[in-house]
Amino acid sequence: MPAEDAHRLHWSVTTQRSEIVDARRSSRGLAVGAGDLRACAVSSAPDDPLMARHYGAPGRASRTGYQRDRERVAQSRAFRRLAGKTQVFTSRASDHFRSRLTHTIEVIEIARTVAAALGLNEDLAETLALVHDIGHPPFGHAGERALDECLKRHGMRFDHNLHALRIVEHFEERYAGHRGLNLTLGVREGIIKHSRDYSADQHPDLAQYFLGLRPPLEAQIIDLADEIAYLTADLDDGVESGLLEIDHVRAHVNIVSYCYAEVHREHPDVEAKFLFHEALQLMQNILTDDLIATTLANTRAIGAACLDDIRAHPARLAIFSPLAESERQQEKRYLYQTLYCCDALTLEHNKAEEVVTELFNFWVSEPEELPRGYVEEIETEGLARVVADYIAGMTDQYILLQYAQVKRTIRR
Repeated sequence: MPAEDAHRLHWSVTTQRSEIVDARRSSRGLAVGAGDLRACAVSSAPDDPLMARHYGAPGRASRTGYQRDRERVAQSRAFRRLAGKTQVFTSRASDHFRSRLTHTIEVIEIARTVAAALGLNEDLAETLALVHDIGHPPFGHAGERALDECLKRHGMRFDHNLHALRIVEHFEERYAGHRGLNLTLGVREGIIKHSRDYSADQHPDLAQYFLGLRPPLEAQIIDLADEIAYLTADLDDGVESGLLEIDHVRAHVNIVSYCYAEVHREHPDVEAKFLFHEALQLMQNILTDDLIATTLANTRAIGAACLDDIRAHPARLAIFSPLAESERQQEKRYLYQTLYCCDALTLEHNKAEEVVTELFNFWVSEPEELPRGYVEEIETEGLARVVADYIAGMTDQYILLQYAQVKRTIRR
């Protein structure tokens, strides 16, 4: 991309900041500005329909329903297991790389920033960011691909969003009166719809989640907060790992090149690795501000005055500007070409898929080897789904221990 386009990206975002200031002040209770989207935000009122739970739960004057959901998710086993699940690099390589848990924390920070700037429901946005990855299996996307391929042979699929819903509704057991976390309808809808839409024809079991309507803005911003977080982090971890070089990144990712040049002008005598870290932070800020400004502009453009207007719009309103979107796509292509599919990670991915597939096949052939609680689920859920559920809940370390144990069992 020509240099003037990169400058245009930066300065177009800069000039939009004055419009965002009012929305930020509004969300902090300082003033009501022209950019305030509180009228379109999800309400935290106890009688709001999105506050509905499967099971009755007494209210708390000190906390909203979404704040209580945030605590329920944070205290769940599934959330704690994120610390042991791969983001891009496994913890076996280094304990400096992101895990699913640390990635989630970074998504939370971006989601809260965007929600606050737009006057949206920060508690709901934070809760959705907190829960958005709990449905991922071990070994990152390699593990997910392997589970999906295994289930295809049984006429099913693995979808981490739908698996996350199963976790919060069924697998978590913390309460005396029911299974699951008993989360609000607003959080459950956001879990499945934050990153994609589902058809009522293909998923009649999800009818209660307004499948013909767009999700609230609080859910829409999560997928792009996720993108901003991992685009920044994966370049950082890629350079830290030695698989990417700073000069190569600068030569092939325009937004990084521009941000690096900006930082270098301010700190001409600083070591390259520090300039790179600063450049990544500037890139993250530019993309975050672009998401805020574009979402605000899109919502204003349709004259949205309430949540129903957001839901009824035929497309999502929380998106990047065309220029920032082109930058995002370029960087994502670069990461696939140079990092995600590099030889070193491909070897790890192949091994991960082998582990998942062999364990799946073993437990489908020997279901009596499953833990008792899972054996009891087979009659209602089906064997293949139960095996996938068991594997999906494992951390990287635990699945490798299971693999070694199964290998010993087979040799006997």
